Amino acid sequence: MTQNPDSSLTRLFNPSSIAVVGASATPGKIGAMPVSLLRQHGYDGRILPINPRAESIQGLAAAPDLAALDTEADLVILAVPAALAAQALEQARPGQVGGAVVFTSGFSETGAAGAALQEQLCTIARERGIRLLGPNCLGYMNIRRNIYATFSPAPANGTVAPGGIGMVSQSGAFGAYAYCMARDRGLGLSHWISTGNEADVDVADCIEWLARDADTRVIMTYMEGCRDGDKLRRALSAARDAGKPVVVTKIGRTQAGAQAAASHTAALAGDDAVYDALFRQYGAVRARTIEEFFNLGYALDTWKQRPQGKRLGIFTISGGVGALMADDAQDAGLSLPEPAADAQARLLERVPFASGRNPVDVTGQVVSEPGLLLATAEDMLADGRYDALAVFLAAAGSSDALWPTFETFAREMRARRPDVPLAISALFPPERRRELEKLGTLVFTDPSAAIRTIGAVAGLAAQSDADPDHAIPSAQPTAPLLASYNEVQAMDVLRQAGLPVPDCTLAADADAAARAAAGMGGPVVLKVVSPDILHKSDVGGVKLGLSGDDAVRGAHAAILDSVRTHRPDARIDGVLVAPMAKKGVECIAGVHCDPVFGPVVMFGLGGVFVEVLKDVSFRLAPFGRQQALSMIREIKGYALLQGARGTPPCDIEALADALVALSRFSYARRNDFSSVEINPLLALPEGSGALALDAVLIPTA
Repeated sequence: MTQNPDSSLTRLFNPSSIAVVGASATPGKIGAMPVSLLRQHGYDGRILPINPRAESIQGLAAAPDLAALDTEADLVILAVPAALAAQALEQARPGQVGGAVVFTSGFSETGAAGAALQEQLCTIARERGIRLLGPNCLGYMNIRRNIYATFSPAPANGTVAPGGIGMVSQSGAFGAYAYCMARDRGLGLSHWISTGNEADVDVADCIEWLARDADTRVIMTYMEGCRDGDKLRRALSAARDAGKPVVVTKIGRTQAGAQAAASHTAALAGDDAVYDALFRQYGAVRARTIEEFFNLGYALDTWKQRPQGKRLGIFTISGGVGALMADDAQDAGLSLPEPAADAQARLLERVPFASGRNPVDVTGQVVSEPGLLLATAEDMLADGRYDALAVFLAAAGSSDALWPTFETFAREMRARRPDVPLAISALFPPERRRELEKLGTLVFTDPSAAIRTIGAVAGLAAQSDADPDHAIPSAQPTAPLLASYNEVQAMDVLRQAGLPVPDCTLAADADAAARAAAGMGGPVVLKVVSPDILHKSDVGGVKLGLSGDDAVRGAHAAILDSVRTHRPDARIDGVLVAPMAKKGVECIAGVHCDPVFGPVVMFGLGGVFVEVLKDVSFRLAPFGRQQALSMIREIKGYALLQGARGTPPCDIEALADALVALSRFSYARRNDFSSVEINPLLALPEGSGALALDAVLIPTA
């Protein structure tokens, strides 16, 4: 389908008239449920039952088929067997129907015969300009418009309130469960959508449409997979640009991606690593559990002002729980700055047995001195050193006598400090919890869940300065495509792409190597050059720190002897001679071409860090400087690049420039190369740059 996604999907998800093909008056039939729900909840558009064997359905006049309707149907719900679905839709006149929801199973999920039925249905839809949701789906609900285009029993047992969360799920079962969870948690929804087989409309379409929907503030998504990586990237980009956070649960977190011995990048870039990179890159928050999924959606919807950094203030009436929360904060990547010295002094003067550090522990004194709660929080926040405040009140939340104090506290905090998000952990009765939530305060029974949620939401602020896709210039392919590349050829291609590649010479014999080394004016390195040898040191193909003609000639001979012994079948193009690089930190950078998302760039430290610890980060190409810096800072070994044990800090800006250039090159040549690896990519001391010292370039087969 090539229609404008906004207009075509708006007609699908916000219809003024709905035809139900297979409408029924028999309770329990899937054709009965949408008619019942639409009437029960007060849908204000036209409901058009279609049933050739009935003159009326649930008190509404019925037509035998779509052709018999004297009006347009913005939406058609198909509640008929799979074998009849295409025939029913074929009755529609061109332009008569805007969208169709196909409840029925028996399509591509069942095998080849079902796939053929699905393609037949899609062909008819394309011919008539109809957008399809499903088949094999539970449909959707537009909560504010009272549109229940679903046969799920979930809304029949109680509906969710209208709100700002748009929820979309590939799984109908998970979607129905999530709907009930949202109702039980008191989360308000704008839309609830189940996509099923995704013959046409998929999760990405829904995310992009919700990103432009005025009623939606937060998007919650359950994903099982993706067939169109570019579309999903555009959708997440649209949500990010609209300032609408996306919470995503993606199943299948095992490493099931391509494994290729030729490339560290391919071996490490399993399916889940690529999805993780995608979500980080576009500011989507990944939830690993159902509890996290709902806590994040709850927080993002409740907090109109979200943390703009990771500095957390913790205020508690229990020192032990405060210590637990501090541990959780460290795990969540949050910092715990101490309050100002004068603020600590005032607290200790008032409560000598308190702890004025962060976590601030006022003990149970808050029970007998109600004003202490607000005064301490105000003192902590007075100089703007915290991005969020977490308060633990234990069982005091269930006290009738203390409720006015807690309500006043939340109200005053919102009035005085609207820019500091507040989370309270306590045992509040449901109605009091809801009162606090109306004031923009998060309420948790589990303080650890509160801290984890704050940490995840605070992480969104780091994505706010990411380079938008349209601001990343495209690299223009320059080097010609060869059938295979030796190291010198690979380095030349990368040099033309803007990567920092040192000057080098390919020597055919020992004399040529000696002459090249003499012209470089310092110690040199010699490396065998062969399109058949990826890991040169494994076959004795590298010699370092050579000075003088005799040393160079001897090393040249030794390299060739060793290589011929270990790999007699290998083609040898010569021996590379290059200046010995200065001392630095060895890194690795690579590109793996993912079948769904295209080129994925990897970065990490070299040696044991990549071989054993797998300490690497990924981003989808292309990306800009901010993403490059983020992926460098993400690795656990980042401290080594900052300077450790007396070593100077590395030129991190130069590393970022190299990664940006690699991402632009790999995207521009995504159809030409399946893999790129630079190992090592040497990070020199700050101000000295970076150097790509070895490269492997593998053309697409």
